[in-house]
Amino acid sequence: MDAPAKTQVTRETLIAALNDDLAREYQAIIAYTAYSQTLKGAKYMMIAKELEKHAGEELKHALTIAKQIDYLGGTPTVTPKVVKMSDNPEDMLRFDLDNEVETIRAYRERVRQAESLTEYALAEQLRQILVEEQEHMTDLADALGIDAPKI
Repeated sequence: MDAPAKTQVTRETLIAALNDDLAREYQAIIAYTAYSQTLKGAKYMMIAKELEKHAGEELKHALTIAKQIDYLGGTPTVTPKVVKMSDNPEDMLRFDLDNEVETIRAYRERVRQAESLTEYALAEQLRQILVEEQEHMTDLADALGIDAPKI
């Protein structure tokens, strides 16, 4: 039995996928900004400061991705994915954790796609972003008192 055919990656599909990633980066910037300012309770003060830092890192990621979209001949999206809000601090941290897991999965795939198009510089930049995204995931899991998800 033959293996299923892989979808051929094109510059256009890579641009579309990167724009989806960019929308997720915008979502992260907004969520980390809002959550860092609205988390209440002494036990959340340290993670609130960490979320402020994460917001700045996500902005750098967004700028990197937008620059790469432009380099590939695309137009960066200006629309974020939906940001969930809650009055419950644990819910906010779980929303962020779920988003980080999704982001890590997407960037791992994006590295493979970039390399298949011999866009090695893009792949390297994505790997650098992945390092920070995995740190964010670990920080969030620690704040929730759970093990980091296995992806």
